[in-house]
Amino acid sequence: MRKILAACLLILLSFGTLKAQGEAYQFFNAKGKALSFKQVLEALEPADAVFFGELHNNSLGHWLQLQVLKGLHKQNPELVLGSEIFEREDQLNINEWFADQITESSFESEAKLWKNYSTDYRPILRYAKENNLSFIASNVPRKYASLVSKRGLQALDSLYDDAKKSFAKLPVRVDMNLPGYLAMKEMMHGAPGNSDYMIMAQALKDATMAESLFAPLANGKKVYHINGAYHSKDGEGILWYLKQEFPDLKVVNIHTVLQDKLDKLEAGNSQAGEIILVLPKDSHETY
Repeated sequence: MRKILAACLLILLSFGTLKAQGEAYQFFNAKGKALSFKQVLEALEPADAVFFGELHNNSLGHWLQLQVLKGLHKQNPELVLGSEIFEREDQLNINEWFADQITESSFESEAKLWKNYSTDYRPILRYAKENNLSFIASNVPRKYASLVSKRGLQALDSLYDDAKKSFAKLPVRVDMNLPGYLAMKEMMHGAPGNSDYMIMAQALKDATMAESLFAPLANGKKVYHINGAYHSKDGEGILWYLKQEFPDLKVVNIHTVLQDKLDKLEAGNSQAGEIILVLPKDSHETY
């Protein structure tokens, strides 16, 4: 009998180990407590704005973005969706497609699509269209960010008025001492180019994405924004600019990280967001 019980115990322990190894993802709060997907949605419900800081090329993370979108939409039918992957210049293309004034294929031929759009982002856009959600193309056109990276923010002053509609209102305030920007400068130490200008270009992106969300937030709409994790990490980037305009805004940031093991949140990943999404280091990448 003891041998039988021991064998059963060994099987149960082995099953538990295999189950742990087979987990695809795990959410945690900033204190390192594991959260179920249901608990994540409950934590997001009181927020005025929810940010999903993604790893651009991680397919599993994109699938989870869609699941969060569905959950938030169920909570709030008037949810407004926005994303870094589209520049302000693509807003008309998105509006026309959503209004069935152009076909999806026409939209995709006209818009500046990221190389993994069809696999990672198209399902999110289709869900928004099919459910009549407003979608905001929030990012600055890359040509203007590139200009700033070479010549600084002052280079924007001489642009045509129509061009200035494509980025945050001038002058753009930049706090060069924010930890994220300081870390960026440190990483660029010794690299070619002007590190201050590169930070200004990053700040222009952050400020433009934040400003793109001002109108719906001012009108009491709940916003769900998808962006690279660095743009919202540690409450900086986009979130810093949002807080300048809306000091009392309730924001929840989902920050994505990779770890070898999913059973425990590593200490270095604990403060990057209110909710931390941990994905396996060997999860699928689209590029």
